[in-house]
Amino acid sequence: MAPLLTTRELKTFVVDEGHGVKGLSELDIKTLPELFIQPREKRLDMSKVVHHESIPVIDMSNSEDLDVIKMICDAAENWGFFQVVNHGVPLRVLDDVKDATKRFFSLPADEKKKYLFKNSPTKSVRLVSSFIPEVDKVLEWKDYLSCFYVSDDEAFAFWPSVCRDQLLEYMKESEPLIKRLLKVLITRLDISKLDETNKPFLMGSRRMNLNYYPKCPNPELTVGVGNHSDVSTLTILLQDETGGLYVRKLDTGNWVHVPPIKGSLTINIGDALQIMSNGRYKSIEHHVVANEHENRISVPIFVNPRPSDVIRPLPQVIERGEKALYKHVLYSDYVKHFYRKSHNGKDTIDFAKV
Repeated sequence: MAPLLTTRELKTFVVDEGHGVKGLSELDIKTLPELFIQPREKRLDMSKVVHHESIPVIDMSNSEDLDVIKMICDAAENWGFFQVVNHGVPLRVLDDVKDATKRFFSLPADEKKKYLFKNSPTKSVRLVSSFIPEVDKVLEWKDYLSCFYVSDDEAFAFWPSVCRDQLLEYMKESEPLIKRLLKVLITRLDISKLDETNKPFLMGSRRMNLNYYPKCPNPELTVGVGNHSDVSTLTILLQDETGGLYVRKLDTGNWVHVPPIKGSLTINIGDALQIMSNGRYKSIEHHVVANEHENRISVPIFVNPRPSDVIRPLPQVIERGEKALYKHVLYSDYVKHFYRKSHNGKDTIDFAKV
């Protein structure tokens, strides 16, 4: 079916009718449609993957330990990415979220399309294929359900029932880890504690995505997710056993694979924390490749400022004598800028530069 469709018909099938990239993959297509063939510069150059290096893996069982504190802060400065084990989020909760993600994407298209932006009864929940299909000239090989947390009541009213309870439990169980990480990271910014004066703009809102990357007939010609950095303060990523996430090594053109470690979570610094730390902590480009043999799922929690917050280099950082590298930006404006364009490396941060 798919090869006989025009590009417009194919986009309608994937984007507008709720079939998604998953529905296209399940047609058992043998070649990748042109709509998904990315320009060469947008694909990951596998010759630039450094196989002998990996992002730090940090044992969080004693996060008060000075060595652990140093490892977390160093990783945030030098890599922008690290994995954590013994993090306190029960493995059962992680497994339940992965199962819930598979359950949602196994729903019939007629059921899933209720959550498309044009059909969803709330702006807080939306099902999307690619990244921003209205803007993307070439589509990414990915479907995702995005849920912005407003309140438990709102979630019970509008989030899909097949995954709602598991997402809420995961969000609540991850909160102590998020607080521990932020508490550690702000010590290097001369902030003594995480409290009501800083918690709202460090972790005042949260969004969760359920990402589904179906099997792809020509993975080398497309991307699961193109090069980008997150707009969050922190991102807490749960990935399955498939692999495929690559991180750019700081100040180089090389890339490092993030291998799945059973029970681990992957943490990355977002643009908001890079701005607030005045560039000390690094928000790093990352990329997901498509896979010919396996479906892949991942579930990020984006820990963000509130939309109404103005983000800027923190006063405690500037008081040390540093020159501000970033201007004051309304966080909702920053996020809107991110969602106005296709993935393109770290260019969003330019919006905030002085």
